[in-house]
Amino acid sequence: MTVPEPPAVGAYAKDARNGRIGEVMGRVGGRVQLRPVGGGREWDVPPGELGEAEPADVLRERVRRLNRDARLRAQIESP
Repeated sequence: MTVPEPPAVGAYAKDARNGRIGEVMGRVGGRVQLRPVGGGREWDVPPGELGEAEPADVLRERVRRLNRDARLRAQIESP
């Protein structure tokens, strides 16, 4: 069985183990490193556990991140 070629650095992929979407940051030790959409701590994924991230999934993650950041700002700014 051959493992498919991982996506290019900068592409988006889905971690099939938990459904998380991330941007491909590189490859280390036979694993692909993903970073959450919008930034954050990277995590490692075996290449065989990567799936395609649909554009709608990436957009949904971006909106989720923006909404979360806006709620946090509102909490900080409210008296």
